[in-house]
Amino acid sequence: MADSTRSSHLEKFLQKARDRQLVAGVVGLGYVGLPLAQLFTSRGIRVLGLDIDAAKINKLMKGESYIRHFPNAVIQGMRQGDQFTATADFSQVSKADTISICVPTPLDNTRQPDLTAVRETAKSLVPHLRAGQLVILESTTYPGTTTEVVVPIIEQSGLKIGEELFVGYSPEREDPGNPDFSARTIPKVVGANDPSSRQALESFYSGVFDSIVPVSSSEAAEMAKILENIYRCVNIALVNELKMLCQRMGLNIWEVIDAAKTKPFGFQAFYPGPGLGGHCIPVDPFYLSWKAREFDFTTRFIELAGEVNTDMPYEVVNRLAEGLSDRKTALRGAKILALGLAYKKNVDDCRESPAIKILKILADRGAEISYFDPYVTGYVSHRYGGLPGREVGELTAAELANADAALILTDHDCFDCDFIVEHSKMVLDTRNATGKVKNGREKIVQG
Repeated sequence: MADSTRSSHLEKFLQKARDRQLVAGVVGLGYVGLPLAQLFTSRGIRVLGLDIDAAKINKLMKGESYIRHFPNAVIQGMRQGDQFTATADFSQVSKADTISICVPTPLDNTRQPDLTAVRETAKSLVPHLRAGQLVILESTTYPGTTTEVVVPIIEQSGLKIGEELFVGYSPEREDPGNPDFSARTIPKVVGANDPSSRQALESFYSGVFDSIVPVSSSEAAEMAKILENIYRCVNIALVNELKMLCQRMGLNIWEVIDAAKTKPFGFQAFYPGPGLGGHCIPVDPFYLSWKAREFDFTTRFIELAGEVNTDMPYEVVNRLAEGLSDRKTALRGAKILALGLAYKKNVDDCRESPAIKILKILADRGAEISYFDPYVTGYVSHRYGGLPGREVGELTAAELANADAALILTDHDCFDCDFIVEHSKMVLDTRNATGKVKNGREKIVQG
């Protein structure tokens, strides 16, 4: 009887996938979920978007975007022909054939994994699940989350995993603002722990992405995502440490990296900065370190990289204090104009942005702060725990001249670095944004 039930539900799902008749549900319509929903609609799949933020739902249903690099026209295109509907009503989940969970997985105040959003989402799904659905966790997390956290909750629906309900893990690989890669062209890793779930997951996503990368289990897929981000974390920590050494040696780390990357093999360039930002890279090392302790294993190398990157905002502030001191100015009471709040160039995403931490450290040390970021206008300070200082509406020569130092924290392409250097008393550049500036280089301090 079990075999026949499994075959019936799986075959119906696979047939819907072949006929492109599936309705895709996406829970969490942020920087990951919204691009995924857009990809589904572009592939002719009807999408049901769910989010607990009523303001987001209202904007989407009016054809408006709340992500800068995701224009209104894209949302309006998704809405044509009722291909995309957004709601906060989780009872609508029963209408979806697939449910992709794209919710935040941050760290708590003690740098422990905070899976509250994952747990609450799974609980919200339970009353509305039905046989024949596929549930996919997309959020970046530690190996074992799908099996140990999500599955026990959704089993409360009474549906049997692998027979009546299919469950898998497929990590997001979004790179907001990167014009070279779209969601569709980035290979999609997929993993599940039973043959039916694996088949359902592979069948669905192979019809959406240009290529999929199947692995043997949800744990393997979860670990693959962690590895991708820890690889970057460790290498960024390496160049951050080398940057501090080069500063003491009177060398330019960016010049050194540019020379090294001319080697056509065995080297990949990574660049230093004021610290790590975004949702994944600053978080993932701590997720894996936490999980590793369950196996009596200490990830010493990974933890050291995390410590180096976590310390970078303090190094930036110390470097700024030194630069001001050389100009007979104390940091306490100095007027600092911070340029850029986003964690990377040309986006409006401030999650885990080192700029936010740096501004708070500067405020604690008595600096008078103002900040400017054309991508993050009208900054919602309560969302990020409060932001000290004054927001600058326009970057004028007078604003720059009034500051004791301009502090470049994000290298947006729209920043006119020649203009910034010309009108500033001092520029601390943490991104090498002023690397091509010729005049006024005596004002520039490498951050």
